[in-house]
Amino acid sequence: MIEDDQRLAAMVATYLGQNGFDVQHSATAAEGLQQLQHASAGESFAIVLLDLMLPDADGLDVCRQIRAFPAPLNTLPIVMLTAKGDPMDRVVGLELGADDYIPKPFEPRELLARLRAVLRRQHTTPATDGHVLRFGRLEIDLDARMIRLDDQDKPVTSYQFNLLAAMAERAGRVLSREQLMDAVKGEPLEAFDRSIDVHIGRLRAAIEDDPKQPKRIITVRGAGYVFAKAQDV
Repeated sequence: MIEDDQRLAAMVATYLGQNGFDVQHSATAAEGLQQLQHASAGESFAIVLLDLMLPDADGLDVCRQIRAFPAPLNTLPIVMLTAKGDPMDRVVGLELGADDYIPKPFEPRELLARLRAVLRRQHTTPATDGHVLRFGRLEIDLDARMIRLDDQDKPVTSYQFNLLAAMAERAGRVLSREQLMDAVKGEPLEAFDRSIDVHIGRLRAAIEDDPKQPKRIITVRGAGYVFAKAQDV
């Protein structure tokens, strides 16, 4: 947990500790990033709880830095905590790679439920026989949970991988935002379905040759999205 409010951090750590979590707390961005980078194999982290307003850095910048780390740190789930409740702040956080966003004040039970939901999404592979889906130069490895384009790894968040896998398994079918949220284990990330658009944008940035003219994830105006069956080789 990277949070400068010591009282809040102590409350969260106590509550989560009573529910099976071992919470490591850092009061500054620099300390938190150092703790993540220097964690030993036996002390690896499962999730990051990140405050948006820190004394030495903007939480959005911290999120961006974590996503720029080498694998596997760059796919570590991130849940943002912030006193800002503006929907645009949520969109920016999601665009930078956050997995969820909880405005303050919040109920501890809601925080616990959100953390558990993010962790479930991370450890749940979409229903399949377990194989690699290939679409031209794009490979989606469902077992390793990796995306490769031209044999280069394309890291995305756990939620985004599940979203892409769900679309790829239904290639050629137009899926509405509601259907996509249901397909990812029926656990919508946000209360507003436009969050799907943010994640689609992140996926396009990862797998499209030109994200502004997508050939793999295509928008069907007024209906949703379709993952193209036939793609350029």
